[in-house]
Amino acid sequence: MLNPENIEEEAKKVAPATKQFFDKLKRKKPKNLDDAFHELHEEAFEQMDCLTCANCCKTTSPIFYERDIERLSKFLKIRPSDFIANYLHIDEDKDYVLNVAPCPFLDSENYCTVYASRPTACREYPHTNRKRMVQILDLTQKNAAICPAVFWIVEELKQKMG
Repeated sequence: MLNPENIEEEAKKVAPATKQFFDKLKRKKPKNLDDAFHELHEEAFEQMDCLTCANCCKTTSPIFYERDIERLSKFLKIRPSDFIANYLHIDEDKDYVLNVAPCPFLDSENYCTVYASRPTACREYPHTNRKRMVQILDLTQKNAAICPAVFWIVEELKQKMG
């Protein structure tokens, strides 16, 4: 797997080819795309230990939905309005996101201190095992610049299907 410190630079190098490949996938909508992603997802996470990286938690914010705010507020024993005031702001897409990066709930050993109550976006990250992958290829390309496993999955997919 790619070193998380080099991932953004490496992803930029291959971005044009990745965009071209994903545009082709969007046009053709191959029936086996989900299966290919899911197989590579399993392979990647047999090799990748997220605790050695945590680049997602260090660099980006998940979107917080109302149910996430309620769940985390309950876990932290604070009011939802206090959770919002202390940790969140509304971004340009009108979504609640964290005020800071790295995530304030990430500890020094890359463990999530609110893991059992973490937001839905964190639970589903990096989204490479979802159904209808063709619908989130733009997000997948963005995540390839953050997550070494996604970068590897995308590069392998280009080899297999490109």
